[in-house]
Amino acid sequence: MSENSPLAFITGASSGIGQALAARYHAAGFRLALVARRADAVAQWAAANGIAPARCAIYAADVRDVAAIGAVGRKCIEQHGLPDVVIANAGISVGVDTGDAADLEVIRATYETNNLGMAATFQPFVRPMCARGNGTLVGIASVAGTRGLPGHAAYSSSKAAAIVYCESLRGEMRPFGVKVVTIAPGYIDTPLTRGNRYAMPFLMSAADFAARAFRVIEAGRSLRFIPWQMGWVARLLKILPNTLYDRLLAGRPRKQRQSK
Repeated sequence: MSENSPLAFITGASSGIGQALAARYHAAGFRLALVARRADAVAQWAAANGIAPARCAIYAADVRDVAAIGAVGRKCIEQHGLPDVVIANAGISVGVDTGDAADLEVIRATYETNNLGMAATFQPFVRPMCARGNGTLVGIASVAGTRGLPGHAAYSSSKAAAIVYCESLRGEMRPFGVKVVTIAPGYIDTPLTRGNRYAMPFLMSAADFAARAFRVIEAGRSLRFIPWQMGWVARLLKILPNTLYDRLLAGRPRKQRQSK
């Protein structure tokens, strides 16, 4: 694979959305720099799909470890050059009960992964991309960041923060020619959603999501909900009065808690 081929850096690449995005970028001719806590799982997936080591660098890191993910980003630049696309995809989704003291650690882990981890993923690439005058930073948020879901306080609030964080970063990067794209998935068939105990409208496959996300990222869109139907659901939920919203969600099954 030519060193002149574009490079995509993707976190959370061991399964689900991250793995599907890696497959889509590989199919488009990109070299890959893939990051996951379970690097062995990524290596097995790459080998099973015939992706040559020359086209796929694999790094082990937890995005909650700021020093580790920063070191991986710098190592990627040193070994393979500055990526064209950086996708901060790593995330966790666990139900919480604020009345249970043990769940405070779950909330901490969620924010450290979904928010601090996103910023730490981008950090090594921000100034080099600005100096180069191009590049794309992609934050994977969620439709759940539109309004708070009962029992899902950590995830919903973390994804709301991710949307606003990327919006702020977009304004900062624009004068330098660097794009910031926010993608808010709806319900995607991944290991993260298969344990959900409630209906998941417009559920789509990870591969279908990745194909649509690829087009959005290539076009440099600012914010997109995927699938588009969930964008309209999000807009509707946003304008619902609180009394009606609360009544609508009363008694709704909640996300499984870690302790369960």
